[in-house]
Amino acid sequence: MKEIPLQKKQNGLAVLLGICALYLLAILGTFVGMGVLPSAGGIVLMVVCVFVLCVGWIPVMGLKVLKPQEALVLTLFGRYVGTLRQEGFYFVNPFCVSVNPAARTKLSQSGDVGGAKNATAALTQAAVGVNIGDFSNRKISLKIMTLNNNRQKINDCLGNPIEIGIAVMWRVVDTAKAVFTVDNFKEYLSLQCDSALRNIVRIYPYDVAPNVDTTGDGVADEGSLRGSSEVVADRIRDEIQRKVENAGLEILEARITYLAYAPEIAAAMLQRQQASAIIDARKMIVDGAVGMVEMALERLNEKQVVTLDEERKAAMVSNLLVVLCGNRDAQPVVNSGSLY
Repeated sequence: MKEIPLQKKQNGLAVLLGICALYLLAILGTFVGMGVLPSAGGIVLMVVCVFVLCVGWIPVMGLKVLKPQEALVLTLFGRYVGTLRQEGFYFVNPFCVSVNPAARTKLSQSGDVGGAKNATAALTQAAVGVNIGDFSNRKISLKIMTLNNNRQKINDCLGNPIEIGIAVMWRVVDTAKAVFTVDNFKEYLSLQCDSALRNIVRIYPYDVAPNVDTTGDGVADEGSLRGSSEVVADRIRDEIQRKVENAGLEILEARITYLAYAPEIAAAMLQRQQASAIIDARKMIVDGAVGMVEMALERLNEKQVVTLDEERKAAMVSNLLVVLCGNRDAQPVVNSGSLY
């Protein structure tokens, strides 16, 4: 189903003025028929005016007011007739009914049209038992809205459980598809976000891991959820867009808002990261110490400060490595005797 814009209906003010004028004439005609013309003609005039007063409110039902970035989907006896998209004061067929199955759906998102009105309607319904929300607010917001889905626990490609949350910026681009193609486009979007998130996260490891192909080209790469967040977010956005295309929704952006190991393995993974950091630091310290020992021996040999045999060189290298690689400051022993 394709959206049908209604653009030539912005005559609500003229119709409202006409209805007011008709009511004034009907009231005046009623008094004239009762007092001035007490004949058969006066009775007919009075009956006509009373009839106008009784049914004259029906055209008022066709008056619609739209603010910027709002839309109204209209049906007439079950048939889709069109959508009002631009702001203005409209007059449509009084028997047209506005449709929005997601009007009362509240997710973890911003931008719902008439949120305060829906809350008031809910309170009134609880008090008097009448559901007035279905009549007071069926407009569809065309603004950019943010859906912040709940955190999910998903296993990455290595089987490690992680917790991840995303924020999705979206908007309605085709109101007819959003209303008539799916049952509730907000709930549909939320479910598709969960599904797309699981499909993409299962491709990546949490951190860089060897022999893992995240691009599908058969070659191992360094993609990861932690290091390739922009790439992962783009793939999530494309996946969601592909799933909600038939619902008339456009996904503008998707961003990872929370990423961490699940609590049951978080402590073990922290120890693993600490051990990896210690090993990397030790490697750097050893490389630097070996370079410094080589430099010391070369300088002593060039300056001919002292001549050392292989055994003394080995002892000197051992002492220097202990001093340079140790965690504590060295405590030198002063030799006041001979070198040997």
